[in-house]
Amino acid sequence: MIELGVNIDHVATLRQARATWEPDPVWAAVEAHLGGAAGITVHLREDRRHIRDEDVRRLKETTQVKLNLEMAATDEMVDIACRVRPQMAMLVPEGRQEITTEGGLDVAGQTARLQEVVARLTAAGIVASVFIDAELRQVEAAARIGAQVCELHTGPYAHAFHAEGRDREAPAVRRELERLRQAGASIVQQGMRFNAGHALNYYNAQPVAGLPAVRELHIGHALISRAVFIGLRAAVREMKALLNNTREVVA
Repeated sequence: MIELGVNIDHVATLRQARATWEPDPVWAAVEAHLGGAAGITVHLREDRRHIRDEDVRRLKETTQVKLNLEMAATDEMVDIACRVRPQMAMLVPEGRQEITTEGGLDVAGQTARLQEVVARLTAAGIVASVFIDAELRQVEAAARIGAQVCELHTGPYAHAFHAEGRDREAPAVRRELERLRQAGASIVQQGMRFNAGHALNYYNAQPVAGLPAVRELHIGHALISRAVFIGLRAAVREMKALLNNTREVVA
């Protein structure tokens, strides 16, 4: 059964809008867990625009499901991860001006540095993950640096899905889904875990959930948006029901 990891960054974004103490991301993590989430994801950015260091510490102490820390491959972030020890750390590209992560990490272009980072994380008992585009050269590079998990960037697929009027059978959508399928197969063949995420929502998540061997989807904005109207626990339950009602995609 596919697992759902809930990204709660935007709960902290709402808190930061008033520079106050609520809503509390830790409370959001508890609600997501009660709704059926198998994990919680947060991105501790260099500029601390939403999630803060104290949030990560409290989440590790409080959360009863897997904590996935998204982070840039900087010395500062690696030091924090090794001190807090989340169950998983996902290396992502990071830009000061971006609204959200805009693309996959170029693992192939910085293998020496990332191999060092992955080695430090692994030595601390943390599962090392990389967020990459659905490109075979990036999958191969991830295997070379010792990553245990590859999360495929589903943004291009999600954008095609929206542009084609939510038509799952549109050629552009099928092309992007096939790229994900091929990259996912390569991930599994090289002994890594296949996860996926970015821009997934209640309309487009099922085809990705149906890809062979995908283990986990990470979803954030769509769930927090839905939670505004029905609450986070119910929003997570709805998404879990969708994912559990998915049939495997046949090539």
